[in-house]
Amino acid sequence: MSASGGTKAIVAALAANLAIAVAKFVAFIFSGSSSMLAESVHSLADSGNQGLLLLGGKKAQREATPQHPFGYGRERYIYAFLVSIVLFSVGGMFAIYEGYEKIKHPHELEHWYWPVGVLVFAIIAESFSFRTAIKESNPLRGNLSWKEFVRRAKAPELPVVLLEDLGALVGLILALGGVGLALATGDGVWDGIGTLCIGILLILIAIVLAAETKSLLLGEAAGTEEVAKIEKALVDGDTVTKVIHMRTLHLGPEELLVAAKVAVQHDDTAAEVAAAINAAEERIRAEVPIARVIYLEPDIFSESAAAQGTNPAKAPGGH
Repeated sequence: MSASGGTKAIVAALAANLAIAVAKFVAFIFSGSSSMLAESVHSLADSGNQGLLLLGGKKAQREATPQHPFGYGRERYIYAFLVSIVLFSVGGMFAIYEGYEKIKHPHELEHWYWPVGVLVFAIIAESFSFRTAIKESNPLRGNLSWKEFVRRAKAPELPVVLLEDLGALVGLILALGGVGLALATGDGVWDGIGTLCIGILLILIAIVLAAETKSLLLGEAAGTEEVAKIEKALVDGDTVTKVIHMRTLHLGPEELLVAAKVAVQHDDTAAEVAAAINAAEERIRAEVPIARVIYLEPDIFSESAAAQGTNPAKAPGGH
């Protein structure tokens, strides 16, 4: 993922959410709408989440140290996971609590034009933020569906912003529906029901984000296309004749570790093997620039050993 593209989408979302949070809270003060209170807390939580994403991106840029020799690229995954926790607790659980209280103790909305006006403004602002996130994601998404993009993306920022903005837009529509029904019927229970729906929506989005970032934290391999490019780059048909097995691991969104055992000719000299290994590393980096950490082990391929099951390609995740 382009770091600049992700940052642009985060900043756009942060600016929109800060403005919306203030407007929603003012509307809550004047109208007493629980939907507006839940939505203002939602926007405030989203603003904090974008701050966490920016902080994670900054911390991930630190140089590697003896204690962390592979660098800090996974900081971005950690902060993205924190986002899902904030969204679940501060956003979702608070909205469910507010919705329950409003259903239990309903009251008529005052100054209805405040929540309606703010919700319309918020929908426009969130649409701008969502449009920016879509625009920044499209070059990276390629031919993938949006669902596949969210599931396969190694950089967490754009999927997080996309899901947050989508959730915000749907939540605003729910809030507008709750306020509208409360005004039409004179029954404040509808405002509480809208708030409850917002809470459930936020919790569902938080669960999806948590599941995706958990997978990234555990360590994901390179994508299918990258693996194919690496395997092709490894074999020169002369000294390196075969990839016996290979493992890849994302150390961060833009840093990939490659470890492979490759077959070489049994009569090649040590100097020839060393030169072939160096050349293979150069080819890999040319094909997949994010492959920055590469470990290659030369070996003599044995058909009989592979047939007996010692070939790690037969293990889960093997190539």
